[in-house]
Amino acid sequence: MKTDAELLRAARRDAHAFRELYDRHVSRIYGYHLRRSGDADAAHDLTAETFAQAWLARRRFRDRAAGSAVPWLFGIARNVLLMSVRRRCLERSVCERLGILERLDSEPAVVEPDDSWLDGLDEAFAELPDGQRDAISLRVGADLDYEAVAAALGTSAPSARLRVHRGLTTLRNRLGNGRETST
Repeated sequence: MKTDAELLRAARRDAHAFRELYDRHVSRIYGYHLRRSGDADAAHDLTAETFAQAWLARRRFRDRAAGSAVPWLFGIARNVLLMSVRRRCLERSVCERLGILERLDSEPAVVEPDDSWLDGLDEAFAELPDGQRDAISLRVGADLDYEAVAAALGTSAPSARLRVHRGLTTLRNRLGNGRETST
Protein backbone atom coordinates (compact mmCIF):
# COMPACT_ATOMS: atom_id res chain seq x y z
CA MET A 1 0.00 0.00 0.00
CA LYS A 2 1.40 3.40 -1.00
CA THR A 3 1.83 6.15 1.56
CA ASP A 4 -0.01 9.44 1.17
CA ALA A 5 3.27 11.12 0.26
CA GLU A 6 3.85 8.58 -2.52
CA LEU A 7 0.32 9.12 -3.81
CA LEU A 8 0.78 12.89 -3.87
CA ARG A 9 4.06 12.56 -5.75
CA ALA A 10 2.38 10.24 -8.25
CA ALA A 11 -0.62 12.62 -8.49
CA ARG A 12 1.61 15.18 -10.20
CA ARG A 13 1.30 12.97 -13.29
CA ASP A 14 -1.58 10.64 -12.48
CA ALA A 15 -5.01 11.82 -11.33
CA HIS A 16 -5.88 8.27 -10.24
CA ALA A 17 -3.29 8.52 -7.48
CA PHE A 18 -5.01 11.63 -6.15
CA ARG A 19 -8.34 9.79 -6.33
CA GLU A 20 -6.87 7.08 -4.10
CA LEU A 21 -5.76 9.72 -1.60
CA TYR A 22 -9.24 11.29 -1.77
CA ASP A 23 -10.97 7.95 -1.16
CA ARG A 24 -8.65 7.27 1.76
CA HIS A 25 -9.39 10.55 3.60
CA VAL A 26 -12.67 12.03 2.36
CA SER A 27 -14.79 10.67 5.21
CA ARG A 28 -12.49 12.17 7.89
CA ILE A 29 -12.41 15.57 6.17
CA TYR A 30 -16.20 15.48 5.69
CA GLY A 31 -16.65 14.59 9.37
CA TYR A 32 -14.42 17.50 10.37
CA HIS A 33 -16.51 19.94 8.35
CA LEU A 34 -19.81 18.41 9.47
CA ARG A 35 -18.89 18.74 13.17
CA ARG A 36 -17.92 22.37 12.71
CA SER A 37 -20.71 23.50 10.40
CA GLY A 38 -23.58 21.33 11.64
CA ASP A 39 -24.92 21.34 8.07
CA ALA A 40 -24.50 18.32 5.78
CA ASP A 41 -24.75 20.37 2.57
CA ALA A 42 -22.18 22.89 3.80
CA ALA A 43 -19.91 20.04 4.90
CA HIS A 44 -20.07 18.50 1.42
CA ASP A 45 -19.24 21.86 -0.17
CA LEU A 46 -16.38 22.49 2.26
CA THR A 47 -15.02 18.99 1.71
CA ALA A 48 -15.10 19.45 -2.05
CA GLU A 49 -13.30 22.78 -1.70
CA THR A 50 -10.71 21.21 0.61
CA PHE A 51 -9.82 18.55 -1.94
CA ALA A 52 -9.91 21.06 -4.79
CA GLN A 53 -7.35 23.15 -2.90
CA ALA A 54 -5.30 20.03 -2.14
CA TRP A 55 -5.31 19.14 -5.83
CA LEU A 56 -4.08 22.61 -6.74
CA ALA A 57 -1.38 22.49 -4.04
CA ARG A 58 -0.29 18.87 -4.58
CA ARG A 59 3.09 19.91 -6.04
CA ARG A 60 3.85 21.94 -2.91
CA PHE A 61 3.20 19.04 -0.50
CA ARG A 62 6.14 18.38 1.80
CA ASP A 63 6.19 15.12 3.75
CA ARG A 64 6.52 16.14 7.39
CA ALA A 65 4.51 13.31 8.93
CA ALA A 66 6.28 10.10 7.95
CA GLY A 67 4.33 9.64 4.72
CA SER A 68 0.95 10.81 6.01
CA ALA A 69 -0.89 13.71 4.35
CA VAL A 70 -3.47 13.90 7.14
CA PRO A 71 -1.98 16.97 8.90
CA TRP A 72 -1.60 18.70 5.54
CA LEU A 73 -5.19 17.91 4.53
CA PHE A 74 -6.58 19.07 7.88
CA GLY A 75 -4.55 22.27 7.56
CA ILE A 76 -6.18 22.90 4.19
CA ALA A 77 -9.59 21.99 5.64
CA ARG A 78 -9.08 24.47 8.47
CA ASN A 79 -8.14 27.24 6.03
CA VAL A 80 -11.12 26.48 3.81
CA LEU A 81 -13.41 26.61 6.84
CA LEU A 82 -11.92 29.91 8.03
CA MET A 83 -12.26 31.47 4.58
CA SER A 84 -15.89 30.33 4.46
CA VAL A 85 -16.62 31.84 7.88
CA ARG A 86 -14.93 35.11 6.93
CA ARG A 87 -16.82 35.27 3.65
CA ARG A 88 -20.12 34.61 5.46
CA CYS A 89 -19.35 37.27 8.08
CA LEU A 90 -18.54 39.76 5.35
CA GLU A 91 -21.77 38.95 3.50
CA ARG A 92 -23.79 39.38 6.68
CA SER A 93 -22.04 42.65 7.48
CA VAL A 94 -22.80 44.04 4.05
CA CYS A 95 -26.42 42.91 4.26
CA GLU A 96 -26.80 44.55 7.65
CA ARG A 97 -25.29 47.82 6.40
CA LEU A 98 -27.63 47.76 3.43
CA GLY A 99 -30.55 47.16 5.79
CA ILE A 100 -31.64 43.84 4.33
CA LEU A 101 -31.08 41.92 7.55
CA GLU A 102 -32.96 42.87 10.66
CA ARG A 103 -30.68 40.95 13.00
CA LEU A 104 -27.60 38.77 12.71
CA ASP A 105 -29.61 35.59 13.21
CA SER A 106 -32.48 36.47 10.90
CA GLU A 107 -33.03 35.49 7.30
CA PRO A 108 -32.62 38.14 4.61
CA ALA A 109 -35.70 40.30 4.38
CA VAL A 110 -37.47 40.91 1.13
CA VAL A 111 -36.57 44.39 0.00
CA GLU A 112 -38.88 46.17 -2.37
CA PRO A 113 -37.37 49.50 -3.42
CA ASP A 114 -39.60 52.33 -4.52
CA ASP A 115 -39.77 53.22 -8.19
CA SER A 116 -37.05 55.86 -7.93
CA TRP A 117 -34.45 53.49 -6.50
CA LEU A 118 -32.47 53.18 -9.74
CA ASP A 119 -33.16 56.64 -11.17
CA GLY A 120 -30.02 57.98 -12.74
CA LEU A 121 -27.99 54.78 -12.45
CA ASP A 122 -27.72 54.15 -16.18
CA GLU A 123 -26.66 57.73 -16.85
CA ALA A 124 -24.13 57.77 -14.00
CA PHE A 125 -22.74 54.39 -15.08
CA ALA A 126 -22.37 55.60 -18.68
CA GLU A 127 -20.38 58.63 -17.47
CA LEU A 128 -17.73 56.50 -15.74
CA PRO A 129 -14.34 56.15 -17.43
CA ASP A 130 -14.21 53.05 -19.65
CA GLY A 131 -11.78 51.20 -17.34
CA GLN A 132 -14.01 51.65 -14.29
CA ARG A 133 -17.19 50.81 -16.19
CA ASP A 134 -15.63 47.64 -17.66
CA ALA A 135 -14.21 46.58 -14.29
CA ILE A 136 -17.59 47.00 -12.57
CA SER A 137 -19.37 45.13 -15.37
CA LEU A 138 -16.98 42.20 -15.03
CA ARG A 139 -16.86 42.13 -11.22
CA VAL A 140 -20.49 42.87 -10.40
CA GLY A 141 -22.35 42.00 -13.58
CA ALA A 142 -20.41 38.88 -14.56
CA ASP A 143 -19.51 37.95 -10.94
CA LEU A 144 -15.84 37.42 -11.78
CA ASP A 145 -13.15 37.47 -9.10
CA TYR A 146 -10.50 40.19 -9.27
CA GLU A 147 -7.94 37.89 -10.88
CA ALA A 148 -10.34 37.18 -13.75
CA VAL A 149 -11.27 40.87 -14.05
CA ALA A 150 -7.57 41.74 -14.21
CA ALA A 151 -6.94 39.12 -16.89
CA ALA A 152 -9.86 40.39 -18.98
CA LEU A 153 -8.68 43.99 -18.67
CA GLY A 154 -4.98 43.23 -19.13
CA THR A 155 -4.00 44.64 -15.75
CA SER A 156 -3.10 43.46 -12.24
CA ALA A 157 -5.63 42.30 -9.64
CA PRO A 158 -4.91 45.30 -7.35
CA SER A 159 -5.47 47.65 -10.29
CA ALA A 160 -8.75 45.89 -11.14
CA ARG A 161 -9.84 46.15 -7.50
CA LEU A 162 -9.00 49.86 -7.49
CA ARG A 163 -10.99 50.48 -10.69
CA VAL A 164 -14.04 48.76 -9.22
CA HIS A 165 -13.68 50.65 -5.93
CA ARG A 166 -13.31 54.04 -7.62
CA GLY A 167 -16.21 53.39 -9.98
CA LEU A 168 -18.55 52.26 -7.21
CA THR A 169 -17.51 55.21 -5.04
CA THR A 170 -18.27 57.59 -7.89
CA LEU A 171 -21.67 55.96 -8.45
CA ARG A 172 -22.49 56.07 -4.75
CA ASN A 173 -21.53 59.74 -4.54
CA ARG A 174 -23.51 60.69 -7.65
CA LEU A 175 -26.59 58.72 -6.70
CA GLY A 176 -26.39 59.59 -3.01
CA ASN A 177 -26.71 63.36 -3.57
CA GLY A 178 -30.08 64.52 -2.35
CA ARG A 179 -30.97 61.17 -0.83
CA GLU A 180 -30.92 60.08 2.77
CA THR A 181 -27.98 57.84 3.54
CA SER A 182 -27.02 56.14 6.76
CA THR A 183 -23.48 55.44 7.87
